[in-house]
Amino acid sequence: MTEAAKNLSMQARKLSPVERLELVDDLLASLDESDPKIDGLWAKEAEDRLAAYRRGEIKAVPLQEVLAKYRVA
Repeated sequence: MTEAAKNLSMQARKLSPVERLELVDDLLASLDESDPKIDGLWAKEAEDRLAAYRRGEIKAVPLQEVLAKYRVA
């Protein structure tokens, strides 16, 4: 962590619990900002996959089968 980040962290710790929660929420929300270039790439990927499915090149897998693969016994 940089010195600037450490100083901000120390200052943030002086805030009330509610203010700290609001700050954390704001910081986390800032990480979710979309990037039009990445969004475009994902849209193209989704379109390509759907087209491949419709051409019969790939098959769909039932949701329950996918979830079962990741369940811990």
